[in-house]
Amino acid sequence: MVSEIESQCDIGAMLYNISTITLTIAQKRWRRAYFSIYFSNTMLSIAKLSRYPISNIVSPPSYTSLKIIPKSTNSDEFPTVDQTDLTDLVKTKDLKILHTLQGVTGLAKSLRTDLEHGINDSEIESRKTAFGSNTYKKPPPKGFVYFVVEAFKDTTILILLACAALSLGFGIKEEGAKEGWYEGGSIFVAVILVIAVSAVSNFRQERQFDKLSKISNNIKIDVVRNGRRQKISIFDVVVGDVVILNIGDQIPADGVFVDGYSLLVDESSMTGESDHIDIDGTRNPFLFSGSKVADGHGRMLVVSVGMNTAWGEMMSSVTGDSDEQTPLQSRLNKLTSSIGKVGLAVAFFVLVVMLIRYFTGNTEDEDGNREYNGKRTSTNDILNSVTRIFAAAVTIVVVAIPEGLPLAVTLTLAYSMKRMMADQAMVRKLSACETMGSATVICTDKTGTLTLNQMKVTQFWLGLDLIEDDRGSDINTETLELYHQGVGLNTTGTVYGSGSGTEYSGSPTEKAILSWAVTNLGMDMEKLKQDCNVLHVATFNSEKKRSGVSVMKKEDDSNSTNVHWKGAAEIILSMCSNYYQKTGVLKSINHEEKTRLENIIQGMAASSLRCIAFAHKQIPNGTNNKTLTEKELTLLGIVGIKDPCRPGAKEAIDACRSAGVEIKMITGDNVFTAKAIATECGILKVNQGQTINKNEVIEGEEFRNYTDEERMEIVDNIKVMARSSPFDKLLMVQCLKKKGHVVAVTGDGTNDAPALKEADIGLSMGIQGTEVAKESSDIVILDDDFASVAVVLRWGRCVYNNIQKFIQFQLTVNVAALVINFVAAVSAGALALATERPTNELMHNLPVGRVAPLITNVMWRNLLAQAMYQITVLLTFQFKGKEIFDVDERVKNTIIFNTFVFCQVFNEFNSRKLEKRNVFEGLHKNRLFIGIIVVTVVLQIVMVEFLKNFADTEKLNWGQWGICVGIAALSWPIGWFVKLIPVPDRPVFSYIRGGI
Repeated sequence: MVSEIESQCDIGAMLYNISTITLTIAQKRWRRAYFSIYFSNTMLSIAKLSRYPISNIVSPPSYTSLKIIPKSTNSDEFPTVDQTDLTDLVKTKDLKILHTLQGVTGLAKSLRTDLEHGINDSEIESRKTAFGSNTYKKPPPKGFVYFVVEAFKDTTILILLACAALSLGFGIKEEGAKEGWYEGGSIFVAVILVIAVSAVSNFRQERQFDKLSKISNNIKIDVVRNGRRQKISIFDVVVGDVVILNIGDQIPADGVFVDGYSLLVDESSMTGESDHIDIDGTRNPFLFSGSKVADGHGRMLVVSVGMNTAWGEMMSSVTGDSDEQTPLQSRLNKLTSSIGKVGLAVAFFVLVVMLIRYFTGNTEDEDGNREYNGKRTSTNDILNSVTRIFAAAVTIVVVAIPEGLPLAVTLTLAYSMKRMMADQAMVRKLSACETMGSATVICTDKTGTLTLNQMKVTQFWLGLDLIEDDRGSDINTETLELYHQGVGLNTTGTVYGSGSGTEYSGSPTEKAILSWAVTNLGMDMEKLKQDCNVLHVATFNSEKKRSGVSVMKKEDDSNSTNVHWKGAAEIILSMCSNYYQKTGVLKSINHEEKTRLENIIQGMAASSLRCIAFAHKQIPNGTNNKTLTEKELTLLGIVGIKDPCRPGAKEAIDACRSAGVEIKMITGDNVFTAKAIATECGILKVNQGQTINKNEVIEGEEFRNYTDEERMEIVDNIKVMARSSPFDKLLMVQCLKKKGHVVAVTGDGTNDAPALKEADIGLSMGIQGTEVAKESSDIVILDDDFASVAVVLRWGRCVYNNIQKFIQFQLTVNVAALVINFVAAVSAGALALATERPTNELMHNLPVGRVAPLITNVMWRNLLAQAMYQITVLLTFQFKGKEIFDVDERVKNTIIFNTFVFCQVFNEFNSRKLEKRNVFEGLHKNRLFIGIIVVTVVLQIVMVEFLKNFADTEKLNWGQWGICVGIAALSWPIGWFVKLIPVPDRPVFSYIRGGI
């Protein structure tokens, strides 16, 4: 402090600065004015300080240090505030600077903020101009050229390019530039086409991810503006805003603590430290943007936004990774690799055989002459022949590798993500699309997911008396006053206005209770706050399932404090030893009356009501208010809150069940409420005269206390877990995964984050979900409706099934092409290949699960049957085609090529249904499929009839066209009859090595 005083008295330095620094006349005038004010304040401070010993100085100086900003900056509206100082204030957590500014109150005054009523809407633009907006600068998105370059890095593409270059070079050398470029040029065209499709797909996917990230980052937060609490976008927060923070909220900007209770913050995203940080007004009032509220409640004053925050600087260097590889993509790459290895082995074998045949003189040219004649054969001819042989071997590798599979998966997933947005599901992780299709169990919340989350108090018991809606006046005045305190002060909700214009904010439960208390009990929130001081708050905790508050009246001669508790009815009842009657008479709770009260709670719960109880205790002043007493309480009353089931929830649960997916409800409500809702939604099937099976309904504590072996034994039977904590939910997910289930979990609270992360698919709620829950999830259900969860399941099934259809179709082509090329390698050239995949939905199969093979027995049956038919027909044409059709070699090869392509066209129809024989069902609805077929047929006609030189084909007559199409059309009846052949359930490859 002494050095601080000395620095304040260094007038010579200030005079020197004024005289030596080059300043404008206006700036000099400002400096002189500032010097005068500074000098006067300093002299006054010294005068005051001279009365006291230096060691007793504990308060900051009586003035506020202001940094004068040159007029060229954007701070004309706030001349006493420098953004740099505000930024450093929080970054450095400098309490000394905050004290110099006269604390939060002085800082708010400098920012022209009313801490009670917030800022006005009319000031928003000027604050954005002065301090910036709450947005981050991001690196420019990856352009189209980036994805083109990435596509060129693919190994298959590089091999094809090398083959194209060799083919182009030797072709021009042998046949001249006019015709020699056809084969090599066609490969180049194919490569360019693949690169273009891949680059366009990835580029569009990158843009889609950017759009999705903008939606997912657009968080709604609570602020006080114009004297009212309201929700705004996080991007609309400005410096000077008063933000309300609750458990699970993301802190939207850098700021300082205004007031609140038990505020704990998770700063791990900023500091990496997992320990929660205590926030208060004296020791640590600083709040970092990007941190999460782990516990408690509070208000903060925003001092820095956007790029001026530490979080903003960090986010500016972070880009979203849209190259995430999904589990299915990994399995497809493994499949592609396996097929590639087979192709390489076959190609090597063909290369060896053809080289041996060539050098032993067993090959002939087009004129029937022996190709290799020892020393008489020129080096140039040998080199050309070896190159041709090598090209044939490479062709086999190219034909064998279904390089389109990963691209097909990416396109399917990206398309599904876009469509799922319209169905109220925002996919945050690409893998979730397909993984959801494999789900075997869904663990769901009750409130807001299975129910509407539209709470309304429908019953009120004061002791053993049921109070009707319009009979609040019958309650004793003192008891009613205690009730007003317990409801109005032990809450995170707020009440604005009065009469018909009253508005309520907070959670649905809080709003329901506040609305009921104002309407039925005549509670006046403003008067209540004026008459009482809140001394300490114990915020609601999902483990304890209650919240508490200590309250003292401002004008009270009783010299006492009231402690109020609110929470789950049976838990609050267990803390009570007395209860009030409506007449105000205090009665002790004996065994008989406790039983009656428990029966009241059970009766309300059996009617699907959520039961909330209120209790209080009067304690003498001077007692430690920071530890609220929890014993010997007096029960004030019990309210029953109705939350009706969502329309369509029962149907959605039935749909999941019919798909082989088990539904488990995990809720914090008591067992009776949980049973009632589960029965209403169809999770529990209770027929008349029957009781619920053992272990179908269980409480969290009971499940928690089982041994690992006991939990594993009963976990499949559990349908409802009541009075559960987030740890119980996590424990259940872990048990289910150990048993081999693919688990999807819904959650909305901060404490649900571990279970959401542990699950195979985490589903957070878009409306009620906290930001911590959303960030821990894979998919956000935008409308909080379980019906949307069922839609996500359908989409997941659709994605997986469509990929299987594509694999069956693609492998049929590849197997047929590989065998034909292998057998005919001695005499024939390469065959063309063109494929596409259809899309369709299936929701009546059992879930795939975690270990089911990608290629099922049904798929093997279908693809091998079609491949064998194509191989038989085309090899027959290869060796006997000239005699059968009485044509030359060039026409024969054209017939083979044409028949092969049309076999694939007809087989595309077969691939629409893996098991159903009617492959035309719903065909008229799939315009994309029809379009692809039409385009494929038109291109084939053009290639055969008009591009004879380029495609090395010959025109066919009507009879030859009829033969090609007729033989290919036999794929339909073959596919129909093959599907009559039963297949075993056990995967065929499991007998060898566990399946592909």
